[in-house]
Amino acid sequence: MSMPRVLSIAGSDSSGGAGIQADLKTLAALGCYGMTAVTAVTAQNTLGVCRVMPVPPEMLRAQIDAVVSDIGVDAIKIGMLATPENAQEVGSFLASLGEVPTVLDPVMAAQGGDGLNAACTADALVRYLMPGVTLMTPNMPEAERLTGLTVSSIDGMEAAARRLVDMGCANVLLKGGHHEGALCPDLLLEGATGRVTRFTAPRIETRNNHGTGCTLGSALAAYLARGASLPEAVDQAKAYITGALKGAVEQRLGKGHGPLDHFSCWRP
Repeated sequence: MSMPRVLSIAGSDSSGGAGIQADLKTLAALGCYGMTAVTAVTAQNTLGVCRVMPVPPEMLRAQIDAVVSDIGVDAIKIGMLATPENAQEVGSFLASLGEVPTVLDPVMAAQGGDGLNAACTADALVRYLMPGVTLMTPNMPEAERLTGLTVSSIDGMEAAARRLVDMGCANVLLKGGHHEGALCPDLLLEGATGRVTRFTAPRIETRNNHGTGCTLGSALAAYLARGASLPEAVDQAKAYITGALKGAVEQRLGKGHGPLDHFSCWRP
């Protein structure tokens, strides 16, 4: 029997905590075979991003075509794209692919606040990618950037999710980690039915949260590749993230925002 095959289209993180590296760890931990198409090479560590070098769109597409034509793909996770041209190239690929569960994490900044995408890339995400993905997973600041709405409450999160669906997104998981309080609320809006499901998890007090969004996106893709429904995938991915955050609390890697413990689910 073959493992579920998941393609991560994202940037490389030299510190190993986010991006392609976090995705591959997550996919391995969850029993999937991970493949990659690198959109940009970054020089970064737990303190921040030092430099970003985008990969040309033709090289990005060559990576995608090479693995999909040979190995195949059961789900896709899209993270940092770096440039509008890369967003357009990936959108073209999705349009030619057919129905494969696809998770888009509209990465705009690293955990430390450093920008990772060109300023105009958010508009390209809306134009080229949003219509072709199964699920978009913005956090609250990203939702504000994409919709122009103020997102500071649960009601604001739902309004922004509905705006994103109106803009062409099939389904939205709006992440509430920036919401104040002891619980982190996430909101799933299924566009076809209008159904809203709220998920909560206890806030884990830790500095080791670098790559949380990347990890959640790849966990969602892993569970979708394994046949889970959207609500099931969100519930299971959130449980995995909570475990990875808890497992990393005592880690001391780097001087800033350290990585998650992606393999905590393997330990008693």
